[in-house]
Amino acid sequence: MTAKKKPKVYITRKLPDAVETRMRELFDAELNIDDAPRSVPELIAAVRTADVLVPTVTDRIDAALIDEAGPQMKLIASFSNGTDHIDVEAAARKGITVTNTPNVLTEDTADMTMALILAVPRRLGEGARVLTDKPGEWAGWSPTWMLGRRIHGKRIGIVGMGRIGTAVARRAKAFGLSIHYHNRKRVNPAVEDELEATYWESLDQMLARVDIVSVNCPSTPATFHLISARRLALLQPTAYLVNTARGDVVDEAALIKALREGRIAGAGLDVFENEPAVNPKLVKLANEGKVVLLPHMSSATIEGRIDMGDKVIINIRTFIDGHRPPNRVLPGR
Repeated sequence: MTAKKKPKVYITRKLPDAVETRMRELFDAELNIDDAPRSVPELIAAVRTADVLVPTVTDRIDAALIDEAGPQMKLIASFSNGTDHIDVEAAARKGITVTNTPNVLTEDTADMTMALILAVPRRLGEGARVLTDKPGEWAGWSPTWMLGRRIHGKRIGIVGMGRIGTAVARRAKAFGLSIHYHNRKRVNPAVEDELEATYWESLDQMLARVDIVSVNCPSTPATFHLISARRLALLQPTAYLVNTARGDVVDEAALIKALREGRIAGAGLDVFENEPAVNPKLVKLANEGKVVLLPHMSSATIEGRIDMGDKVIINIRTFIDGHRPPNRVLPGR
């Protein structure tokens, strides 16, 4: 009896060793050892020969690339929670199933969101640089030096009350913040009661009344520049904005203008509109202490990445065995 042929799986980026080892055991897996982003010609060559493509959020899997796929390729098993980098409709037309890795990054992303909620008003980045950039020049404690803003007792407005937004709300409540949120629909009444949360059907009305805005909604055509110049103008001059969702949900140029003109107090950003490029004006604002910038690391934990890899493997094995994978992404979702 001949052994069943292993499916050919093409992985676009380096994954944790434990995940790659398991991939090699189960599949005919082509790894990316040097972790350099794959070029378009490399991706085209891959989809022409592989049975399964495993991309990440840094890979653009658009309709043109999908059209190049050979008849053997039937699955795009994305190593990601979001799928805005994949043209799911084009994949469906080609008869290709798309999967993702949901519900494993919730707590990690919420932790980092809370870290930025603390870091921006309390000027953590500035304080750390005092000791590292000019060693020996700190004169010691002073009652009026490096004053920030208290977050206890303030109002937080969460834009997008899904799993991550709810996890952020639980952390914020523990820090004494009053929870406000805007969502396409209200959350379960039991969750509202637990969080003592106030629902705002109007995003505009909520933005005008909160002290901290946390952006936690997905990137979709409907949320592109959801936090626009007009909406940024609604914020109080003492308000802070934190974004750990996707860069294009916030109009970055308008945010920079609002920060430079002092129309909002500060921002904490883990995502950017043109990643991996970061607007030099944002870097300048960070050096001036008006923003805290992180390199898209809110989900970067060892545990989270291994959990993501496990989901990719389960999706591939389920699909190869002829069953519907548990994390299938349908067009329009």
